[in-house]
Order: sequence, then structure tokens, then C-alpha cells
Amino acid sequence: MKSLSDKEIKELIIKCWMTHDGMWFLHCLRKTGIKMTNKINKAASHGLGLIEAKRFKKLFGIENINTNNELKHFIDKIFEIVKADFMKFSYDFSKPNVFHFEMHQCFAHDGITRIGVIDQYHCGIYDRIDGWFEGLGLKFKVSPQIKECLKHKGQNCVRKYTFDFPELTVEHKVS
Repeated sequence: MKSLSDKEIKELIIKCWMTHDGMWFLHCLRKTGIKMTNKINKAASHGLGLIEAKRFKKLFGIENINTNNELKHFIDKIFEIVKADFMKFSYDFSKPNVFHFEMHQCFAHDGITRIGVIDQYHCGIYDRIDGWFEGLGLKFKVSPQIKECLKHKGQNCVRKYTFDFPELTVEHKVS
């Protein structure tokens, strides 16, 4: 039997988790319809983010996030854990107190399109990220406010989070 590298194990675990997420969505959709499934999915994603924030704080030995640099470090560490190679997104902190996130090719969009309800889908991915920031006790503004899938509407899937940190700037971009 072949031994797996840490990276191969991580990729497999994340793919299995995303398959579970997709199957949960599909079966919930069949039982309750798209309106209730969207509502449950968004609440579950947000709740996951809240719990993850607490777990990651403990794992990384972080008490509080008080600066843009501390937030950048925290987000970098989270994505080292939760991002798989098939997830095609980038983020940066290149503007003062701003976290910019862009989904280039969205696995959720692709999966929801395959099951035929993309025109009614309300994205839950950003609810998870919102949960991280709320779980950290951070005050932030979000632009744009979204419900429907931006990619389905022919738009770029981007989101900007603006924080009220005293620090002026940090340069950092990840693809």
C-alpha cells in the first residue's frame, strides 16, 4: 500500500469534507426545497465559522486580534489548513485595514449548477468567513452585500472586508 504525504492526506480530507457538504445540500434540497436549504446552509456555514475562530485561536495560541498584521497572520494560518488545491481563490491585505477575497473558479457554483438550482442558490461561503471575523470579536464592514451567486449573475465573485484597526498598512497577496 502506498504511503501518503501530509499534503495528500490534507487534500483527501478536504475533498471528502466538501463531498459531504455537497451531499448534505443535495439531500436537504430534496427534502425541504431550495428556500429552506439556503437558509439552513447559510446558518450552518456561519456557525461553522464562529466555532472555527475559537478553535483556531486556541490552536495558534492567540488571545485577540488587534492589528491588521495579526489578522493577516491568522488568515494565512487558517488557509494553510482549510484551502485545498481545487479551491481557486486569492486574497490580499494590500490596502490598509482591508481583506480582499476573490473566488476565481468556485466549487460551490460548479456543484450547485450540476444539481440544477444555481439560479436560486444563496452563497454560504462568505457566511463562514463572516463567522471567523465575528468569532474573533472584530468590527467590520462588508462590500458587496450578497445573497445570490455572483458568478451566476455574470459578475466577479469578490468581497471586501474593511476593519477599524489603528495600523496603517500591510502588503500581502496570496493566489
